[in-house]
Amino acid sequence: MKFKFNKNSLLVAAILGLTEIAIATFLKTGFIRHTFGDYLVVILLYYSFKSFIKTKPIYLASVVLTIAFIIEFLQLVNLLNYLNLQNSTLAKLVLGSTFQIGDLIAYKLGVFSILIYEYKIKQHDEFKIRNC
Repeated sequence: MKFKFNKNSLLVAAILGLTEIAIATFLKTGFIRHTFGDYLVVILLYYSFKSFIKTKPIYLASVVLTIAFIIEFLQLVNLLNYLNLQNSTLAKLVLGSTFQIGDLIAYKLGVFSILIYEYKIKQHDEFKIRNC
């Protein structure tokens, strides 16, 4: 692992961040708000980290999935209540307020999507190098 700025990853993270803000602002219920938003958030985290850290995708994806799972499981112990943030909209948005198994599945699917995409990009780059 080394620190290296990646402007393309930062751009992807910014677009995903704006998408997440739009979802949180305009959609209060439904699949896109509760499930697709969780799917996108791990991709957002991955590309945010990838903007500044160069490492193997599996390592970075594992860290992102671990963070997402930790935050989700902290919801089981009512972390917001312990921190006296149960009335904070921002805290609820960032840390969530209710544990759901479906969220864990969405996080896993998001990370799997990242790894499939990274694998396909690597294959494409190797094919280009071999055929130049």
